[in-house]
Amino acid sequence: MTDVLVIGGGAAGLMAAGTAASRGLHVTLLERNDKLAKKVRITGKGRCNVTNDCGDLQTLIAQVPGNGRFLFSAFSAFMPADTMHFFESLGVPLKTERGNRVFPVSDSAHDIAEALVRFAKQSGVRFATGRASSLIVRDGKLHGVRTEDGTEYDCERVIVATGGLSYPLTGSTGDGYRLAESVGHTIVEPKPSLVPLVCHEGFCSDLMGLSLRNVKLHAIDTQKNRTIYSELGEMLFTHFGVSGPLVLSASAHMRPMVRARYVLSIDLKPALTPEQLDKRVQRDFSENINRNYINALNGLLPKKLVPVIVKLSGIPASLKTNQITREQRQNLVSLLKDLRLTVTDFRPVDEAIVTSGGVKTSEVDPRTMQSKRVAGLYFAGEILDVDAYTGGFNLQIAFSTGRLAGLNV
Repeated sequence: MTDVLVIGGGAAGLMAAGTAASRGLHVTLLERNDKLAKKVRITGKGRCNVTNDCGDLQTLIAQVPGNGRFLFSAFSAFMPADTMHFFESLGVPLKTERGNRVFPVSDSAHDIAEALVRFAKQSGVRFATGRASSLIVRDGKLHGVRTEDGTEYDCERVIVATGGLSYPLTGSTGDGYRLAESVGHTIVEPKPSLVPLVCHEGFCSDLMGLSLRNVKLHAIDTQKNRTIYSELGEMLFTHFGVSGPLVLSASAHMRPMVRARYVLSIDLKPALTPEQLDKRVQRDFSENINRNYINALNGLLPKKLVPVIVKLSGIPASLKTNQITREQRQNLVSLLKDLRLTVTDFRPVDEAIVTSGGVKTSEVDPRTMQSKRVAGLYFAGEILDVDAYTGGFNLQIAFSTGRLAGLNV
C-alpha cells in the first residue's frame, strides 16, 4: 500500500513525487525505463534549457499558445524564479543567456536530471520499474494501478506524468493518453509542436548541415496575409527542410498545418538596411572587380550558401562583377533580405520537442491538477493539452504542474 503512485519519472513526475513525499506521504514512482529523467538528459542538445527568467506571470502565460490561462494557478505557485532557486539549492548553479534562457553553468543536462532524482530520493520517494497498463477505478474513484506484468498497486491517489508522444525512445509513447481515455477523459489529438519543418525548395538538401547564426526569420501565413512569427537567432538546413531554435519556435505558430499555407522569409543580413547592404555589396564587387560573380560573394555569405544564392539571383555565375547592372545588384540585395521557403509539412511527431494535444484541460481542475472525472487522479506535464514556445517554457510547465499536483494530491 502506498499513499500516492506517480506514473512517469520525467521532469513533471520527479517534481510531483518529491513534492508529495516532502509532505510526509508515502510515495512510489513507477517508471518504465531503467533510467530516470531520460528525456531531460537530452534536452537543449544536452545542455538543458531549464526555464526562462521572463519575469512576470502574464509574460509567462503569453508564451503558452496552447491553453495558457489554464496554467495560471500552477505558474503562480511555482514561477521561473522558484525553479532557479530549486536547482541552485540542490547544488546546480545556473546562468542566464540570450532571450532569458536559463541553463546550468556546466552546460550539462545530466546535472539537472540528477538534481531532480536527488530531490525525489531525499524526500523519501520509493522507485519501482514497470509499465502501467490500467487504472483501477470503482464508482468514479481511483483504487489502484495495474502494470503490464500483472502487479497491482493499491492506492487512492495517482499522478499521471507520462509525457506526450515526442521522443518515443525516451518512453514518451502515449501511455498516459490511453490510461486517461480508459477512465473517461477526452484526449485532444496529439500533434507535433516545436518541430522541424519540411520545405518544398530542393536547395535545402544542398545546404544540409549549414547553420545560420544571427539571421532573422519571419513566418508568414499566406492565407491571412500576415506575419505570425518574427525573431532573430539561429537555424539549420537539413535534407528535408529546416530546423534549429528559430524554426522550432516558428512551427508552434503554424496552426493548422496546411500544405503551402506558410512561408518562411530569412533575412540573412538583419543588421543592415537594404541601402546599407547595397553599399556593402558594391564595396565587395569593387574589391573583386575582375572576378567572376560567384567568386565575389565569399566575404558576404557562408561558402556553402554562395552557389544557391547565385542560382536564385538569376545572375550568371561567370559574369564579371563590373558587368553586373544596378537592377541585378538590387535584386540580389532583395534576395539576401528575403530568402523564401515554402513549408509543406511538419516532421513526424516523434521528432517534435513537445506534443500539442493531450488530456483536455476543461476536464482537469487547474487549481489542483486533479481530474474532474475520477476522484484521486491527477495529471502533470506534457500529458496535458498545454504547450509553449521554445526557450525553457515547456520545462517550466512540467515543473509548475508537477509541483502543484504534488502539493494537492
